[in-house]
Amino acid sequence: MSKRIFLVDDSATILLSISNILTKAGFETEKAANAEEALRKFQSGVKVDLLITDLNMPGMNGIEFIKEVRKLAPYRFMPILFQTTESQQSKRLEAKAAGASGWLVKPVTATDLLNTIKLVMR
Repeated sequence: MSKRIFLVDDSATILLSISNILTKAGFETEKAANAEEALRKFQSGVKVDLLITDLNMPGMNGIEFIKEVRKLAPYRFMPILFQTTESQQSKRLEAKAAGASGWLVKPVTATDLLNTIKLVMR
């Protein structure tokens, strides 16, 4: 059975390119253009194995979003990757404290993306 990965990013281009990479690698994807839309799907019990979210989005940002996702019992231990243009250590630590499992700096290559996914989805 293929694994499902939930992608959250306010950039339609990023959503499409990451989704294409994942689909070619044999994953199923679920997508949302913002944290609020994604949170509604999580609250309604969407079945996914991994979450990849952007950090900087209008409305709720990625860190606030994963804090909310982590409050939901089915997703307490699901791997979460942050994808962002920021590489500051302080943001990484903040994301880790909020429950992030890993970090991808944009633009991410297909190889880096898939290797990181393999690491966190063991």
